[in-house]
Amino acid sequence: MSASIDAAPRRDAGLARQHLIDPEICIRCNTCEATCPIGAVTHDERNYVVRFDVCNACNACISPCPTGAIDHWRQVLQTKPYTLEEQLAWDKLPVQAELDVGAGAELPLEVAAATAQATAGQGGTVSAPASAEVPRTNLYSLKNPVIAKVTGNFRLTAEDATSDIRHIVLDFSAAAMPVLEGQTIGIVTPGVDEHGRPHYVRLYSVASPRDGERPGYNNLSLTVKRVTEDHAGQPVRGVCSNYLCDLRNGEEVRVVGPYGASFLMPNHLGASLLMVCTGTGSAPMRAMTERRRRLKSGNEGGQLMLFFGARSPGELPYFGPLTQLPRDFTDHNLAFSRVPGQPRHYVQDLIRARAPDVARLLRDEESYVYICGLKGMEAGVDAAFGEVCAAHGLSWSELLPRLRESGRYHVETY
Repeated sequence: MSASIDAAPRRDAGLARQHLIDPEICIRCNTCEATCPIGAVTHDERNYVVRFDVCNACNACISPCPTGAIDHWRQVLQTKPYTLEEQLAWDKLPVQAELDVGAGAELPLEVAAATAQATAGQGGTVSAPASAEVPRTNLYSLKNPVIAKVTGNFRLTAEDATSDIRHIVLDFSAAAMPVLEGQTIGIVTPGVDEHGRPHYVRLYSVASPRDGERPGYNNLSLTVKRVTEDHAGQPVRGVCSNYLCDLRNGEEVRVVGPYGASFLMPNHLGASLLMVCTGTGSAPMRAMTERRRRLKSGNEGGQLMLFFGARSPGELPYFGPLTQLPRDFTDHNLAFSRVPGQPRHYVQDLIRARAPDVARLLRDEESYVYICGLKGMEAGVDAAFGEVCAAHGLSWSELLPRLRESGRYHVETY
């Protein structure tokens, strides 16, 4: 990932461009420090370095540098730039490659940023359930992506719905792509952005169980919403979502990953799943539900309770297949917020309405909570759980940390 110097530091999606000085070719002439108008450059007896929290990429120091040592940049997480102490100890610049995010896995920077943002609502990444299958991660990188072929692209929402949500099936032919329910893959969009840089990798939760969309075939599915406006309702064209939604059967897609070692389902059938989602946050819930459906031969096993929200039935992905599932298999509760002539309902309202059953599952050491969807749902769901607990002799503030510590509470929101 290269970074152009003709723009201010890029600090969207949790990323930033950090200005660095190459110690191998710097002659310590002090030109950069002398010409910096805001005091962003400093030095010791070993190196000249740039203060990340001060530099605004004004480029005043670039042209006066006699060796070009000042003209170097790296993408970093906003929360984890190279410190002054690190820079002052360098003999050479670090390479721009992958980032260790602390879970033993090397991730592309934008993937690490998206993951950190998605799990922020639960206080960061938590452990997977104890019985979860050990996932395979990072098999394919930006330097070595796997090529998948589109074998299906189906619209899930009504034709007159404002949301165009697609079920997209990717076939990996002879290439190994083992994924578990709850994992994500990265899509590499062709082309470059307005600055001439490659597009960021976009992450999508896998919507099919571990044995594939079609069992026995080396494929998987995604749930993708065509983005045509931002969260404020302003027109915008989502680069990757529109690319995926426009794909035709037979076209090829570059894929990286898989990613994710936390948002995984327990393997034992006795576990109950309490799932809360909105929109395309249904993807991992569909994968988990399908996994359980394929395993069960009767009514044995734990309970599946689903709270699923959308504006209307026509806007709800998988509405038809979901409502055809037997109630004794999945206890699904559908919340619609924009049905004419009806009061608005959100997932948190239905959680309150089912308070006794929700409290019973929260108490059960063999139940696991999964929340996926828009980040705006977090506060409402958290408040609803708090009210449910208060009404049934539980303390949410005490229970939530225990759920996290035992790998029983997982959040991925965007």
